[in-house]
Amino acid sequence: ATAIDSWWGTLKHGGTEAVTVNDKFHIGSVTKSMTATVAAMLVEQAKISWTTTIGESFTELGDRVHAEYRSVTLEQLLSHRGGAPGSAPKLLWIEAWNASGPPAKQRRDFVKGILARKPQVKPDTKHIYSNQGYAIAGVMLEKAAGKPWEELMQEMLFKPLGMHSAGFGAPAAPDQVDQPWGHTKARFDEIQPVPPGPRADNPPAIGPAGAVHCSLPDLAQYVVFHRAGEKGDTDLLTSDSFKKLHTSAGDDYALGWVVLERKWAGGRALMHNGSNTMFYVVVWMAPDRNCAVIVAA
Repeated sequence: ATAIDSWWGTLKHGGTEAVTVNDKFHIGSVTKSMTATVAAMLVEQAKISWTTTIGESFTELGDRVHAEYRSVTLEQLLSHRGGAPGSAPKLLWIEAWNASGPPAKQRRDFVKGILARKPQVKPDTKHIYSNQGYAIAGVMLEKAAGKPWEELMQEMLFKPLGMHSAGFGAPAAPDQVDQPWGHTKARFDEIQPVPPGPRADNPPAIGPAGAVHCSLPDLAQYVVFHRAGEKGDTDLLTSDSFKKLHTSAGDDYALGWVVLERKWAGGRALMHNGSNTMFYVVVWMAPDRNCAVIVAA
């Protein structure tokens, strides 16, 4: 069962429209665990493996993939150990912001630019939190399944879980205050609402790292799915796959989840926060206590 115990505020700073329990919030990098979950589904379908390499996925690029990237695996990318840069190269980031056309094409163009450059560090030597690494992984999933990442998320995760509110980008419609708006600080003491539109979220190029929006009840349903899955109580993934997603490989980061020890959790806690710099969401899950907490703003 899920329960949302409290919510308050307005959809837009300075506005009068009250937020409700079913309003949609941008969840930022909480998306990463969803991308990793879909990856696990495709692994179970034998369309890709955790050890599939960039070189094997991007054969058409040949020598245009930097030599140090070619042996990087899907699992290393999803655990932030693939050497991908923590920040996108400035020129590529400008191009991503100015890109148009289908999101899948924007991603492939962006990823080509990343892979042509030397990794920030030698792969599998250091944990570097990287949206770019998740963009590469997302394209690997697209190539393996023959569908855009957005379609994979809808068909394999959102629809089976009944997450009918889930979508991509800023949740409000253009020129409307029908869902929460993102906000920035215009000055030290001034909150500035960000109008819905292309500039109200990061570019689609890094969608697999953090582009999902959904209601809090739907996000809670996703968290319940992960808790149930670890116990083998879902048909969408095996318990072994959930354990893979929830187990770190030497540091605190597993596959889309941060794994920590917390006394209040009775031991192991799984968490991730997310922000496109205009929204903020954090999820904490305590498997041994069978509970979770979600906060969104």
